[in-house]
Amino acid sequence: MSIMTPKTSQKIMNGIFILSGIATLLILIIILGYILIKGLPVVNLDFLLGEPIDSGEAGGIFPMIISSIYVVLIAAIIATPLGVGAAIYMSEYATNQKIIKFIRFGSETLASIPSIVFGLFGLAFFVVFLQLGWSILSAGLVLAIMAIPTIFQVAEVTLTSIPESYKEGSYGLGATKWQTIYSVVLPAAIPGIITGIILAMTRAISEAAAVMYAVGSALTVPISIFDPGRPLPLHLYVLATEGISLDNAYGTAAVLVIIVLILTIITNFVVDRYQRKMMGR
Repeated sequence: MSIMTPKTSQKIMNGIFILSGIATLLILIIILGYILIKGLPVVNLDFLLGEPIDSGEAGGIFPMIISSIYVVLIAAIIATPLGVGAAIYMSEYATNQKIIKFIRFGSETLASIPSIVFGLFGLAFFVVFLQLGWSILSAGLVLAIMAIPTIFQVAEVTLTSIPESYKEGSYGLGATKWQTIYSVVLPAAIPGIITGIILAMTRAISEAAAVMYAVGSALTVPISIFDPGRPLPLHLYVLATEGISLDNAYGTAAVLVIIVLILTIITNFVVDRYQRKMMGR
């Protein structure tokens, strides 16, 4: 016979869940607070718009910001149609369970591979075999491969959660399967798909190990996608590990954190507005 009443066990579990939430929030606040406290004193307009001097010991990080934007844009342009397309196939067209399990297994495996392995693959395949060289394009392709599983998994869950009544209504009006997907399913799934893309891109913009073997380490602003560059996480890694400037490393980390926070806030705002519009509010 249990000595604990259901009411008592419910209170205990409520307390555990509340403490878990508070602990998670505290960890986030401590990490972000530490980085911002150490890094924000370095961040100013000269730091953001200046060129690095003496390998980053002084000067700014403008070329690194441009390099980061380039590689993330390339990754998003390549990974989004592939990830969403695969999700549409899985949710709307695939019928063979063996193929479905195989694709999901491949996606989960790809998502669990360490980023340094993607970097070595990028060096061997894109830089050496395809002769793209150490370039923004090679780094963007590596990040695209990393981003595909996240976009695919989130998009698939979103697409499969669309109520069947939506599709039945479209079919009832005489629409084809593709017209139903294009006009009904995809618009309803847009918030979830955008969330998946942003999740993948925020991870991509923070990766140093994946791009360090593919992008080179140029300190100048890349003009074309075939130029080498040095994205922010790689610059941060070099500054910290080679002892060039810990202050600038914290400043770079603070800028990276702020970019990720801004992306997350904008995404949540856009998704919320879109959902309200779709629901007629």
